[in-house]
Amino acid sequence: MSYLDPVMLARIQFGFTISFHIVFPAITIGLGSYLAVLEGLWLIRKDPVYLDLYHFWSKAFAVNFAMGVVSGLVMAYEFGTNWSYFSTFAGGVTGPLLAYEVLTAFFLEAGFLGVMLFGWTKVGPGLHFFATLMVAAGTVVSMTWILASNSWMQTPQGYEIIGGRVVPTDWLKVIFNPSFPYRLVHMGLAAYLATALFVGSAGAWHLLKYRDNPRVKTMFSMAMWMLLIVAPVQIFAGDEHGHNTLEYQPAKIAAMEGHWSNAPGESVPLILFGWPDMAARKTLYALEVPHLGSLILTHTWDGQIPGLDEFPAGDRPDSAIVFWTFRIMVGLGMLMALLGVLGAWLRWRGQLYDQRLFLRFAVAMGPAGIVAMLAGWMTTEIGRQPWVVYGVMRTADAASRHSALALSTTLAIFVAVYCAVFGTGISYLLKLVAKGPDRGIGPPDPHANLSPARPLSGAPDIDPLSAGTGA
Repeated sequence: MSYLDPVMLARIQFGFTISFHIVFPAITIGLGSYLAVLEGLWLIRKDPVYLDLYHFWSKAFAVNFAMGVVSGLVMAYEFGTNWSYFSTFAGGVTGPLLAYEVLTAFFLEAGFLGVMLFGWTKVGPGLHFFATLMVAAGTVVSMTWILASNSWMQTPQGYEIIGGRVVPTDWLKVIFNPSFPYRLVHMGLAAYLATALFVGSAGAWHLLKYRDNPRVKTMFSMAMWMLLIVAPVQIFAGDEHGHNTLEYQPAKIAAMEGHWSNAPGESVPLILFGWPDMAARKTLYALEVPHLGSLILTHTWDGQIPGLDEFPAGDRPDSAIVFWTFRIMVGLGMLMALLGVLGAWLRWRGQLYDQRLFLRFAVAMGPAGIVAMLAGWMTTEIGRQPWVVYGVMRTADAASRHSALALSTTLAIFVAVYCAVFGTGISYLLKLVAKGPDRGIGPPDPHANLSPARPLSGAPDIDPLSAGTGA
């Protein structure tokens, strides 16, 4: 398939827009739970440090929430414009699931978001904490419905095809399809890790600037605890998810491993590095560890998995891409676990906030959670090809009949607009984080603004010249 092929251009366009979108909700999910923890600790301990951190990170939450909503609206239209045959065929399943997401999660978030951001002087502490909990819960519920829809496309269950369309016959099987529990846990942990790395890198950056005040130390310490606990759990969850994928999508696993064929009685090596050649049907320059592939994938010393040669050529995912995106995700995951362990060791030695090489490592790892999440998403979605609904509908049959010129033109427009709009938003967010948490900012003045407020107005104006001068 040529990259100028209309189907490929439609895939690239959707992949580009969703790559922007997935970042903001993921950070929103993590920050929502982080804010709930901060406010809960403040209510219990009455330590103003937690309140200061709450108000500081609620501004970042408001920015992420606004950009997530805007970027998500575009994808809803793309289903109709670029993937109309998919919408016609599978809309009986995906349409209701996305509607449930709006009716439950989005309304829950939107209903309590105003109280969370602007209700400090309007409601009591208990009710405000309840609003924060509801917003945090709404982000998780939203993720649940979205992953239920996407997981059904990976492992479809509970349906019949009647009159050329998918008709749900068992909604419990549709929602709780075989890959859904694994993907929900894996994505949820990824969101928390990405947020912990974001918060931790911000704290490390301020510590490197010698802003070692209690607020910076607290948020850095909390982030390191989160990494220490969650990173190993994510490794275990990823392993379980891989075994589920091997059962239901063996071609994807073969592509991820660059594994082409089995010799009788031989084990599967783990290929650390190499270059899968789809035309030659082998992985070139492979650096292998004997038996380790069998041990990881089958939990036996000489177990075998299906090779790519066992699948028709038209049903093989592009191993050259998913082989490397998978290794990027795993490699960054190992570095996250290393960062957490190093943090625990330095904490034990009383040097958590003073070891500058470690702090630079934490700053460099700031984007790692987002990069790993995008690499994992690419592994999942490209590894599903050539199916849009695995084993049921091919991607080529799902795309609308647009010309390559129309798709390439709109793709160029998307790239320009997204880079301008979201580039500005990300720049603002980084300036906000660089300013740092203030001491005793407290709740906003109830008389400062009597007009209705938007979520983004929960974040302050930033003077570019003053960014990075916070105490």
